Amino acid sequence: MKKPRIILTNVLVFIITGTIALLGVPLWAMTIGFDTTEVIVAICLFYFTGMSITAGYHRLWSHKTYDANIVVRVILAIGGAMALQNSILHWSSDHRVHHRHVDNNERDPYSAKRGLWFAHIGWMLREYQSHRYDDYSNCRDLQKDAVVVWQHKYYLPIVLTANFGITGLLGWLNGDVLSMMLFAGVFRLFLVHHVTFFINSLAHYWGSQPYTDKNTARDNGILAFFTFGEGYHNYHHIFEYDYRNGIHWWQFDPTKWLIKGLSFVGLTSNLRQVPEERIEKARAAMQLQKTSAKLAAIPDADELLVKVQQEYDLLVQKMTAYYEAKKRLMAIRKRHLTRSVERLEIDFHYKELKHALALQKEKWLQLQSLAPQFA
Repeated sequence: MKKPRIILTNVLVFIITGTIALLGVPLWAMTIGFDTTEVIVAICLFYFTGMSITAGYHRLWSHKTYDANIVVRVILAIGGAMALQNSILHWSSDHRVHHRHVDNNERDPYSAKRGLWFAHIGWMLREYQSHRYDDYSNCRDLQKDAVVVWQHKYYLPIVLTANFGITGLLGWLNGDVLSMMLFAGVFRLFLVHHVTFFINSLAHYWGSQPYTDKNTARDNGILAFFTFGEGYHNYHHIFEYDYRNGIHWWQFDPTKWLIKGLSFVGLTSNLRQVPEERIEKARAAMQLQKTSAKLAAIPDADELLVKVQQEYDLLVQKMTAYYEAKKRLMAIRKRHLTRSVERLEIDFHYKELKHALALQKEKWLQLQSLAPQFA
């Protein structure tokens, strides 16, 4: 079978930036050196361009997890172009196809099942069918966004101006244009490329699957640290319309913090979150599946299997009752019925259900812990 045509532009970009970053920059550092300003600028541009992809291309435009003020959209569009990962429209179109056909070797543009190299960078080196430069029918909504249309139309001039103009100007102000462009330009671009590519590659290979095993996506806190919070990829693939990837306060997700922080000053709005009940039930369903699989592989575990299923059913019932009571309580609070009989009754019922759910969760966890002992 004939291999697809090589995309020479992409190959040259990766070879040139990789060679400069891995050979040229270390040589420059050893012979001439980089000053503190250049290091600080490189770090700032690394986060700016990387999070323009995660907060902009990914969570804002591809998944519409929140709305953003036009100023924020323009800044993210420029930062995304500076990251040199194609236009918003093309990137988002590919990414929506990826989610719709994840792990399908024929239709997923960067299917992890085609190998780590392919998912990381190989898919961009040849003219595979996934490269559609004339069909953005799955992004009609984005074609109504003036910022997206502007960036797509003038993508190359924005790329050149952002990458050479911004770093060149900062280098001129600092007294060394070439040094700034090497470190805050090429080296920063090389790093941003590969840490964001990790989301398509390593995040589908390395980590846990606490919410679903219907695709290869994994949750990995270490990867989250390097990918601006995108390492909680198993969660993202089941709940793609949540503006968060790390849902717990302690999970490293600077993209989430940026989006939330901007909402406090009115620059972002309509931040979408998956209801806690759906998250809890997805996690419990995976726990049931994993525990049942362990017990099914050993003899004389039928009674324990039945017990596990019964306790799971009870857990789901108590979750449903608790979250229903919580919704009613929130509705009453919105009506400001602070001392009504209805409020007191529901509040008491809610606390009872919360306590019952906590006990059931504890019982459920204890029962799961028995499974490895029988294995």
